[in-house]
Amino acid sequence: MKRAYYESDLKDFLKQDDNFILGELVSNNQFALEDLQRNTWQEEIIILKNELAILDDGYIIFEYTIPRIGSRIDIVFIYRGLIFLMEFKVGENNYSKQAADQVMDYALDLKYFHKVSNNKKLIPLLICTAAEERNVEIRMMEDGIFNVLHCNKGNIRKTIEQITMVYHGDHFEATEWTQSVYMPTPTIVEAAQAMYRGHNVEEISRSDAGTENLGATTVAINKIIDYSKECHRKSICFITGVPGAGKTLAGLNIANERHKFDEEEHTVFLSGNQPLVEVLQEALARDESKRNKIPKKEAERRTKSFIQIIHKFRDSALTSEQAPIEKIAIFDEAQRAWNADALSKFMRQKKGVPGFDMSEPDFLISIMNRHSDWTVIICLVGGGQEIYTGEAGLGDWFKALKNNYIDWDVYLSNQITDSEYVGESSIEELLSGKEYKMVNELHLATSLRSFRSENVAAFTKALLDVNIQQARRLYEKLKVNYPLVITRDFETAKAWVKSKARGTERYGLLASSGAKRLRSEGIWVPAEINNLSWFLNDSTDVDSSYYLEVPASEFKVQGLEVDYSVVAWDANFRYKDGEFSYYRFMRSQWQNMRNEQNRVYLKNAYRVLLTRARQGMVIYVPKGNDYDPTCKFSFYDGTFNYLKGIGIEEI
Repeated sequence: MKRAYYESDLKDFLKQDDNFILGELVSNNQFALEDLQRNTWQEEIIILKNELAILDDGYIIFEYTIPRIGSRIDIVFIYRGLIFLMEFKVGENNYSKQAADQVMDYALDLKYFHKVSNNKKLIPLLICTAAEERNVEIRMMEDGIFNVLHCNKGNIRKTIEQITMVYHGDHFEATEWTQSVYMPTPTIVEAAQAMYRGHNVEEISRSDAGTENLGATTVAINKIIDYSKECHRKSICFITGVPGAGKTLAGLNIANERHKFDEEEHTVFLSGNQPLVEVLQEALARDESKRNKIPKKEAERRTKSFIQIIHKFRDSALTSEQAPIEKIAIFDEAQRAWNADALSKFMRQKKGVPGFDMSEPDFLISIMNRHSDWTVIICLVGGGQEIYTGEAGLGDWFKALKNNYIDWDVYLSNQITDSEYVGESSIEELLSGKEYKMVNELHLATSLRSFRSENVAAFTKALLDVNIQQARRLYEKLKVNYPLVITRDFETAKAWVKSKARGTERYGLLASSGAKRLRSEGIWVPAEINNLSWFLNDSTDVDSSYYLEVPASEFKVQGLEVDYSVVAWDANFRYKDGEFSYYRFMRSQWQNMRNEQNRVYLKNAYRVLLTRARQGMVIYVPKGNDYDPTCKFSFYDGTFNYLKGIGIEEI
C-alpha cells in the first residue's frame, strides 16, 4: 500500500489537470468514496494551486498515511527544508480545539516516530477555509515543533512566507521523507486496536531493538506452539520483561497470529487485571463501531471474545469437565494469580464450592490439561508487580507443575532467576528436579512505554532498592530525553504536566491506594474510579485524567499508561535512616507494616506508579504540617531529600 494517495514536485502539481490529480487520489483510496470526500479533495486542489502558485520550489503530498494507527494527514508540504502539515476543514468558519489537537498530534507522531522527521522543523497548520483571518503568532518549541497556526483559504501562502523569512531547514530529498522508516511506540490501547484490525507487531511498533526483541519473542513462542502441536506435547512458557517492555503487546500479538479457526486452533488472551480488560474492551468497541458504522453494543459483543477477564474463563470451567475450545491460553500478569488460600476462600464464599483447595495456577493448568492431545499456556510475567493480598507470584505455578503436571514441557525466560521474579528462591528449588529449558528470547529487556528513555524501569528499581549510585547514574542518562522533576507544591506539579502535554497527549494524577493522608492536601484516593472516562475520554470530561482531580491508584493503572504523570508520594512509604519504611494508616495514626508480604506489595505499588508515564513525570512530595501529628514535616522531608540527593531537579 502506498504511503500517500498523491505526491508530486510542486511545479508538476501546478501544471497538472485538476481531474488528473483527483483521479490519482480516487484510485489510491482504500475506502468507499463518498461525495463529501471527493468535493473536499477538489476544493483543496483549487485552494493550494491558488496559494502556492508563486512559490519557487517545494514538494506536495496528499493523504500521507501514519502506519501505526492508519490516520492520514490531509496535506504535507515540504518547502526550504521545513515540513508543513496541513489539516483542512473545508467550509468550516471556526477554529476548533479538537481540530488543532488533531494536527498537533500529527506533528508529535512524526517527530517521535518518523525517522527522517526526527531532526526537522514541523509546522502544523489548521486551515478552516471559511474562517476569519487570525493574527499569526509564530512560536517554535525546543523540539522543533511549532505551535498550531490558524489559516483560512486566503492566507496560507502568507503564513508560509512569514515562517520562511525567519526559520530555515537543511535541504533533504522529499522522497527520502516519504519513504522514511516509521518507528512507532503505540500505547497499549492503540496496539490492541491495531491488532484487532489485523495488523501485526512489526507494523505498529518501533523498528529498533525493542521491536526486534518483540519479534524474536513471537518467533520463539510460535516455534514452541508448532512443536507442541506436531509432537502432541503440553507446554507452558514464561515470558518476563521490564515494566513497559511490551509483555501484554507480545501476548496480544500471539493471540492475533494464532487464531487459526480452520485448523481448530483457538487462542484466548486472559487477564486478571479488570481495569485493563475493561479499558481495552471499551476502546476496541468504540473503534470498531466508528470504523464499521455498527451499533456499539454489537461491537462490544465481538470485542469481548478477543480479550477476556480471567475469572470468567476460570469460573466457566467449574460447570463442565470438558476441555475448553481454546488450545492456546495466554495469561497476562501471571504472577498475580491467586494462591490456594485466596482462591479457596473466594470459591467457598462467592461460588458456593466447598472443599476447593487448589491455587489459581494449579486450577488454570488443570483446565488446559483436559485436552487429550496438545495445548500451550503462555504466562506473561512482570517483575515486582504483585500488589494484591493473595497474589501467588510465580511460586504456585512452579509448585503445581512440579507436583501435578510432570509430563508438561516447561520453557523459561533466562532472566526469571532474578529476585524480582522468584524472590529469594532459586529455580532449582522451586522446580526441584523437574526438567525445564531456558530460552533467551522469552525475556523482553527494552521498555517500549518510555520511548523517550529505556532507563525508566532500571532507574525506578535502583531508587526503590536504595542503590543510590546506580540511581544517580541512570538519572543522568534519563533526564536527557525523559523529563523527571520533583516539587513540594501541588499546583506547580499540575501546571508542569499541563505545560508539557500537547495535542491529545494524556496526563493524570497517580497515588498509592494507601496514601490516606494526602487528603490533607486535597487529594482523595478513591477505591473506585470511572476507568473508561479516566483513560479514554477527552479533556472536556471532568472524570477524565486531564482534570487532575481523581487520582488513579496502582490497582487502576497497572498495565495501562499516560504520557505525563503527577505521582503524589505520601508518608506510607517514607525514606529515613538510609532505607524505606513501610506504614499503614489505621484509625488516626500511622502504624508500622510488619508483614513482609504486605511490605512487598507496598513497594511494588510505588514501582507501578513510577513506571506509568511514557514521556515524563513530576513527583509531588507534600511539605507536611507539624500541627497535624499524622502529617509531620519529618514524614516527608526524608523522602524529598533522598529524591533530590539522587539528583532529581526541583521545580
